[in-house]
Amino acid sequence: MADELKRRLVHASGSGLVALWLLADYLDLGLTWPRFKILMIVLATGALVLEFLRLQVGLDWRLYDVLTREYEQDNPAAYALYMISMAAVVVVFQPDIALPAMLMLALGDPISGMVSDNTLKQVKPPKVLITMFLVSTVIAIPFLPIIAALIAALGATIADGVTLEIRTYIIDDNLTIPIYAACLAFLALEFAPL
Repeated sequence: MADELKRRLVHASGSGLVALWLLADYLDLGLTWPRFKILMIVLATGALVLEFLRLQVGLDWRLYDVLTREYEQDNPAAYALYMISMAAVVVVFQPDIALPAMLMLALGDPISGMVSDNTLKQVKPPKVLITMFLVSTVIAIPFLPIIAALIAALGATIADGVTLEIRTYIIDDNLTIPIYAACLAFLALEFAPL
């Protein structure tokens, strides 16, 4: 249980990246969106290098024992997928779409995890889905029009609540939450009557 709490706190710490951007933008500190993209690419690349060292070279830090789950021992760890997906939405989308998508992963996922029983199911129970949808909606409203916020929250909820499996590999929601949320937000802004 203690390790699970540590994982959730590390998860939530990703919201600091959004806070960094918002604070730097508000104070006009020179962190432009293109520079933020570079920062996110560097962080994602760093995570990939660490994963390569862990999986291929055998780097075995105690930190990995605490922050990775048993099924991640021979597969890419969730933290790397987390950084890849956050970097992807920052590179592809503008701040009003990327930032709430990042927060849905950083805050929505660990909050929905607190009401989950942590068993692998094809579709999570309604209380988990509702929690993720409500948290994601609240996160998105300051950034997006209400319809787009609701549609982005739906994307995050589907990514969090429906297990995606390709062959025998389970796709971690750390990879899908920001991507689903950002793509649906983009589509809503482009095509939904706002």
